[in-house]
Amino acid sequence: MSVWTVKEQSQATFTGVNAGFDAVLGARGSKLQLVLNAIFHLEASPGNLAWQDYLDIKKDPNVELAIPIAVGDNYLGYRLVGTLPELFERVEFAPGKHFITKRGGIFFDPTRREAVVGSFVAQRLGLKPGDKFHPFHGLTYDEKSQHAETYVVVGVLEPSNTPADRVIWIPLEGIQKMSGHNPDAATDVSAVLVKLKAGGGGAGFRMDLMYNKQGTKLTFAWPIGQVMAELFNKIGWFDKILGLVSYLVALVATASILASIYNSMNERRREIAILRALGARRRAILGAIVMEAAAISTLGMVIGFIFYGVIMSGAASVIRAQTGVVLNPFQFNAVMIWAPAALIGLGALAGVVPAVKAYRTDVAEHLVPTS
Repeated sequence: MSVWTVKEQSQATFTGVNAGFDAVLGARGSKLQLVLNAIFHLEASPGNLAWQDYLDIKKDPNVELAIPIAVGDNYLGYRLVGTLPELFERVEFAPGKHFITKRGGIFFDPTRREAVVGSFVAQRLGLKPGDKFHPFHGLTYDEKSQHAETYVVVGVLEPSNTPADRVIWIPLEGIQKMSGHNPDAATDVSAVLVKLKAGGGGAGFRMDLMYNKQGTKLTFAWPIGQVMAELFNKIGWFDKILGLVSYLVALVATASILASIYNSMNERRREIAILRALGARRRAILGAIVMEAAAISTLGMVIGFIFYGVIMSGAASVIRAQTGVVLNPFQFNAVMIWAPAALIGLGALAGVVPAVKAYRTDVAEHLVPTS
């Protein structure tokens, strides 16, 4: 049940999360790497693009919103992402939901060294408005690579259950002009998050053709959900292996029920003979053994649901910590019905062989006491 639910929820969640955007424009390279870096804040940036490229796509009549981001620094292992205040002011990360700060917080001033902290980062690091910190160079924390600049936390975001919870947001120029960075790339950005106007599907196709087919400098990752679906297609073999292991576990469990009940038949033949002598029909004995096997399976499934809750809670915690994506461990899934039903049925089936053995028990032979 855990394998099935994690697979389905992960695929649905990752292909559904787009941070409120339709596409990502970035340096020439892998669409998947671009989306993982810009939307999920995973992977390394495939490269930078010029500020003019951002201005060009921003002016496109079919583009409703274009937000540049810059990456390349961290604080204690959590990424710093440079962006514009428009990200918080205009973006709906889910229908009808905008980014808001917790009480007492504000969004950063793009001209100051200020930071807005994602809820997960704030929880893990204990950051709150008024706290100060020094960024570190690179995406991986190295205490020897600390920058001289000091940033002040001015707000903590309310949980959005998106990858935005796992990053620290600072003004775009903060990343671009951080000490130690290449001054020749001071206006470059890592990617541009693009939201098309309503009915902009045709524009998406046009931009895909212009940037990916005709152009050689940039990559236009669109639509984001389809790009993420390609990731799950690539790792589909792993799901099949986990599924195969799950089926093997079920078969081994079924065989263990069969073996345990079958082996107990030798010790219970006298008991069965007495029941037969008292008037129990053969069919009643057969049914009792099958029901016993089903009852063992049912008890196993009750215990299994406890382990399911533990496994799913652990998996959801790990996925949230690594990606910011939130899974609901207790969300209903059809596997919660068909898996227990199938396994209880298998358990009952495993009881048929020992039940037949009990059915054929000779009453006269086994009523005679043994010496």
